[in-house]
Amino acid sequence: MSNLMEERVLSVRHWTDRLFSFTTTRDPSFRFRNGEFTMIGLKVDGRPLLRAYSVVSPNYEDTLEFFSIKVPDGPLTSRLQHVMEGDPIIIGRKATGTLVLDNLKPGRTLYLLGTGTGLAPFLALIRDPETYERFEKIVLVHGCREVAELAYGEEIVSGLTSHELLGEEVSAKLIYYPTVTREPFRNRGRITDLIESGKLFEDVGLPMLDKATDRVMLCGSPEMMVQLRHMMEARGFEEGSNGEAGDFVLEKAFAER
Repeated sequence: MSNLMEERVLSVRHWTDRLFSFTTTRDPSFRFRNGEFTMIGLKVDGRPLLRAYSVVSPNYEDTLEFFSIKVPDGPLTSRLQHVMEGDPIIIGRKATGTLVLDNLKPGRTLYLLGTGTGLAPFLALIRDPETYERFEKIVLVHGCREVAELAYGEEIVSGLTSHELLGEEVSAKLIYYPTVTREPFRNRGRITDLIESGKLFEDVGLPMLDKATDRVMLCGSPEMMVQLRHMMEARGFEEGSNGEAGDFVLEKAFAER
C-alpha cells in the first residue's frame, strides 16, 4: 500500500441520477500538474479497487475534488456513488497524464473539448493562472446528452468571474460553450459536428481551427476521441506527448467510466 494513501471524503454532491462529484482531504506530499489524473478507489474485500480519475481541483488547493459517472453494475462506481462525508477513500500517490500545458506548443487560442466526465481535467486547467498567461483565448466546450448534465461545469465556470485572483483574466479570456444532443438548448449538437459545420467558431466569434495559432486538448468518450483525433490530424495538427510538445493532446488512459 506504499504507493497508495488513505484520505477522507469531505463532501458529496449528486448532480443527476448519473453524475456526482466529491471532495477529499489531501496529503501535503501529493503533487500533481493541472490536467493530470491519479488512481482512486475503495477497499473491497480487503483489496483496493482502483480506477483512473482526473483531479478537478487545481493543484494549489488544500483539498482534492473528483467528478464521476454512476454505472449501476460498474465494479467501482456502483460502490463509489454511495460514499458519504467521513468515509475513507484510497488515492494513488502518483499523478500522471498528457493533458498538461507543457505538452502543447505556444499558441493564441486553447480549445478544451470534453464530453461527459471528460470535463474534469479542464476544470483544473481553467483555474490555473498559467493557462491565462500562455493563451489569449481559452474556449471550453462541454458536450452532454441532457441539459441537467451541464450543471457541475456551469457552476464552476460561473463562479470564476468573481475569483479573487483570476476573475479579470477569466472575464477577458475564457469562453464557455456548453452543448447538448438530446434536448432543446441554446447550443445543440455533437462537438464533432459543430466543428465540421463551423458553427462552433461562428458562435464564439473566432476563426476556424488553424494549426498556426490554435492548440487543442481532448477528453471524453472513446468514439468522440477517435473522431476528433482524425479531424485534428486531417488539419495537419501534430499530437503532443509527455516527451514532445504538439498542437493537440488527448488522454489515452481512460474515457468515460
